[in-house]
Amino acid sequence: MKVLVPVKRVVDYNVKVRVKSDGTGVDIANVKMSMNPFDEIAVEEAVRLKEKGVATEIVAVSCGVTQCQETLRTAMAIGADRAILVECADELQPLAVAKLLKALVDREKPGLVIVGKQAIDDDCNQTGQMLAALAGLPQATYVSKMEIAEGFATIAREIDGGLENLKITLPAVVTTDLRLNEPRYVTLPNIMKAKKKPLEIVKPADLGVDVSPRIKTLKVGEPPKRGAGVKVPDVATLVAKLKNEAKVI
Repeated sequence: MKVLVPVKRVVDYNVKVRVKSDGTGVDIANVKMSMNPFDEIAVEEAVRLKEKGVATEIVAVSCGVTQCQETLRTAMAIGADRAILVECADELQPLAVAKLLKALVDREKPGLVIVGKQAIDDDCNQTGQMLAALAGLPQATYVSKMEIAEGFATIAREIDGGLENLKITLPAVVTTDLRLNEPRYVTLPNIMKAKKKPLEIVKPADLGVDVSPRIKTLKVGEPPKRGAGVKVPDVATLVAKLKNEAKVI
């Protein structure tokens, strides 16, 4: 079974993001970039499936600028066999990425697509669901446990009330939650091996996909700063302020 794993290049989760002075977006100049953590979990799960003998090939995919090759090399260092970069300098919104992935699913015919549930830069949480809809595939989101056997995926997914267990037919699309696994440490020998693994570069036009943005960002701003607290002399004053000023009681 072939497994397709999309990965996204994002600002590293340890970096404090800064908004551009003109409010057009986030400043990524001279900022450390890395693989989206949820996508890293997806790659790790695919590698574990291959180690169990369930998967035969892992294909990592990224859509974006030329520098996304670094993210794909990281995926191959974790254990992906080859990579595909859909190179595009324009802004790619979730629907455009889902259409690109759908075109690659049609071409590659994977038995399973494992997607990070969301990216930590835009937090959209849409690409996996859109891909499943466009490709007409079963889907399971927020997966915290997965077993593959006899053409089915048995899934445990996290919901507000606890856990929901599903059984879906393959091929399918699943999106990963934090508790699915803990990604392995990438060793130097594997980083060196990843440099020799094949990486194909295609353009959106090669896949016949229009990636024009459907949504326009009007302005990006920082959240308001939290105001200082107020000390009160006694409980009676606190209750009075909660009742008369805050109006929460």
